[in-house]
Amino acid sequence: MPAPSLFTLPEPLAARMRPRTLEECLGQEHLLAPGRPLGDAIRRGDVGSCIFWGPPGTGKTTIARLIARHTEKEFVELSAVLDGVPRVKEIVREAEQRRVLGRGTVLFCDEIHRFNRAQQDAFLPHVERGTVTLVGATTQNPSFELNGALLSRCQVWVLKPLTTESIVALLTRAVSDSERGLGHLDLDLGPGALELLAEQVDGDARRALTVLESAASQAGPRGTITREGIVEALARRVPVYDKSGEEHFNMLSAYHKSLRGSDPQGALYWMARMLEGGEDPMTLFRRAIAMAAEDIGLADPEALKLAVAARDAYHMLGPPEGYLPLAEMTIYLATAPKSNRSAVGLWAALAAAKQSPAEPVPLHIRNAPTGLMKDLGYGAGYQYAHNSPTGYIPQDYLPEKLRDQQFYQPGEIGFEKRIRERMEWWERQRRGES
Repeated sequence: MPAPSLFTLPEPLAARMRPRTLEECLGQEHLLAPGRPLGDAIRRGDVGSCIFWGPPGTGKTTIARLIARHTEKEFVELSAVLDGVPRVKEIVREAEQRRVLGRGTVLFCDEIHRFNRAQQDAFLPHVERGTVTLVGATTQNPSFELNGALLSRCQVWVLKPLTTESIVALLTRAVSDSERGLGHLDLDLGPGALELLAEQVDGDARRALTVLESAASQAGPRGTITREGIVEALARRVPVYDKSGEEHFNMLSAYHKSLRGSDPQGALYWMARMLEGGEDPMTLFRRAIAMAAEDIGLADPEALKLAVAARDAYHMLGPPEGYLPLAEMTIYLATAPKSNRSAVGLWAALAAAKQSPAEPVPLHIRNAPTGLMKDLGYGAGYQYAHNSPTGYIPQDYLPEKLRDQQFYQPGEIGFEKRIRERMEWWERQRRGES
């Protein structure tokens, strides 16, 4: 590798190791391998406007550059963070001039979700006319962040975080490559050093290369990159978690579904991921309390009590001790018997209330505080349940139109099994059976 000029700084390792061919791209084989639509379209040089959606460091910019190379078009980069509509107009003017000369333009817009809806509209006529091939990159869900008109004109491709194996392969290539990488340093690799780094970067190739470069600088020429050096170069790992973005809702969903699915290991992991990412524990408690009512219900009435008590305990203790009742609650809810019969009963009753909003209250269970009301038959025939030794006297409580409706039907596990047995006994009493 040639020595850098005194007046220029060398490019970072991540920039130098940017793949120059589709074959060098790692981790996106589901898009780029032979036989895959995007990869085949790039090889043919026939790619229309598209949106790349994926986490940082997964190759969005690289693939955009390869599209420009294979389609023999000019690559122009635009940042939604730094640039605005005036810059878009300037790029379009240049693209129109280029088009007259027979050369197209790939307009790569990084962080395209940072443009507001009106700014996004500035792309529409130029995409429609083919003045530019728009390639947008976003880490956010395009369904939420991009307007429908723009989405309808672009193919959305989803990029995945790189696997640990792919990142190890990339780091190994960087260490041995003398032209673009660190091969000229003749570095040794300590046992498990690259594997540790690959596990810690959340599928982000750019971050992996940046940390590797820092570790190599610490090791020096002919030095050894060790696990300890990697830990030092990593400093404090920042978890991939956006408390206001899609990942927040994805992890909260994973936590809830792990609880519902009776998997305490998964529930504890997603709980810990959110805590490490800086999530407010009250968000977890709110979701858990709702889950206890919706997904456990009367199969274990203690679940809701424990969830509320754990929240109160957290308020008393604060972090980190307050994480203990949070973990206890999480394990309890995950391992409790499950039933959504209470929730189903609620939804059925709400539906009936909407469909039959004016049914009169049966006379025998109406309140009769005045003589006139009693004369009108209010409360007539009502039987006081406690007058029976069993505490139950069969009588109707629903309006005539809904008399045979059953909103709540208990399940057969946990405490609901006892409820079912009780309700079946009541039904036999209603039918006059012993």
